[in-house]
Amino acid sequence: MNKEEVNQKIAELKMEYLRLQDDMERLESFGRSVDKQEQKLLEIENELQYYNNLQDQ
Repeated sequence: MNKEEVNQKIAELKMEYLRLQDDMERLESFGRSVDKQEQKLLEIENELQYYNNLQDQ
């Protein structure tokens, strides 16, 4: 992956992360479970860490 592709992937993951956070806030306001969204946020955080490490190389 070249640097531009890595930066694009990081931007996509950040947008998905923000969208999920917004979804979680809405679900919580209705008293719904957010377990699946929390798990997905952790997965995105791990992916971001991976791509940030690639970017630093």
